[in-house]
Amino acid sequence: MSNTWKQIDKMNSAILITYDKEDAVTEAIGLCDAAGIQVIHVIKQHFLNKPKYGISGGVLEKLQESVDKLKPDVIIFDEILKPRQNYNLASALHREILDREALILEIFESRASSAESKLQVKLAQLRYEMVRAKEKVRLSNMGEQPGFMGIGKFEIDVYYNDIKHRMQSVKLKLEKAGKQRELHRQGRKRIGFKTISLAGYTSSGKTTLFNKITGESREQSKSLFTTLSTTTRRFSINQEPFLIADTVGFISKLPAYMIEAFKSTLEELVHTDIIIVVVDISDSLFDLKKKFASCMRTLGELRVEMDRIIFALNKSDLLTNDQIEEKIEILNLKDSKKRIAVSAKTGHNIDELKNMIKDNIQSQKSFEFKKDIPKEFDNSFGN
Repeated sequence: MSNTWKQIDKMNSAILITYDKEDAVTEAIGLCDAAGIQVIHVIKQHFLNKPKYGISGGVLEKLQESVDKLKPDVIIFDEILKPRQNYNLASALHREILDREALILEIFESRASSAESKLQVKLAQLRYEMVRAKEKVRLSNMGEQPGFMGIGKFEIDVYYNDIKHRMQSVKLKLEKAGKQRELHRQGRKRIGFKTISLAGYTSSGKTTLFNKITGESREQSKSLFTTLSTTTRRFSINQEPFLIADTVGFISKLPAYMIEAFKSTLEELVHTDIIIVVVDISDSLFDLKKKFASCMRTLGELRVEMDRIIFALNKSDLLTNDQIEEKIEILNLKDSKKRIAVSAKTGHNIDELKNMIKDNIQSQKSFEFKKDIPKEFDNSFGN
């Protein structure tokens, strides 16, 4: 494994290279904060996909001046870099370069608390490493061995196969954890518990809503990725018991392999009876649309059935009713009967949300019952 993850612990200050958009800057700084890295200078660019460095030669010269003056521990590049681009930047700047993927993985590693979430992070790190393994060894064989590469004296087949072997070992452990999770699901189904899962963009207020519904006091924070492990708790609606699970938050440009690594956690969304998509309705219009699209895209990739989704428009206490209605229209939810403005902080409309959950589960039961009726008796219903 690369030394990158060990080296990050020593990184306190960074120069951030990101897009020249307010939402991109805010989110990138949020990611750095979540990783415990202080941004001391921000360079904003319209494009971060130049072939050699990701940025132009002129911008690189200005960046070199900033590095010499500010002496940051690391350069954060808010885009996915190819191994060669990473190498070129590190060679020119004599600094560790962390692209967006590596930064997110660092946050994941620092936040993972359960045995399963630690395995998921390890798998994601190994996949990140594998993609770069061949290029790293090729550069090493050319005699170019900057410290950030962490190659050592591995030959390409040994290095690559070592990563594959460790990935296989982690996958087997995750499969075992997945089977255990499936047994828990079957047990809940036998008992008759209906399950609800919370989903949504990171920092939308999922954990705060979870706490309000269950009476729990799970850690909640404005920091990104507070929740990495799925936590399930029992709660009641009119004396009827239900189970609700809090899941890992989504984020834009989250690579497919990271979603795959957390599949055993996210698959709860596929098997649950109701998914509550928590939306921060107080976001700016641009952020709101971007985050909502990112959530729906991720749910689509997981093949979640859209008719099981309820939209909880959180932080409604920060807006007027007219502002909320305007944003509902922008999200094309005006005609949806499965959306409700709530405030996890004040408790506004939480009881109404619970009733909506119960009504939707009851309508599912009715549909499933009718679906199981033999065709010859079908006409006796609804006529």
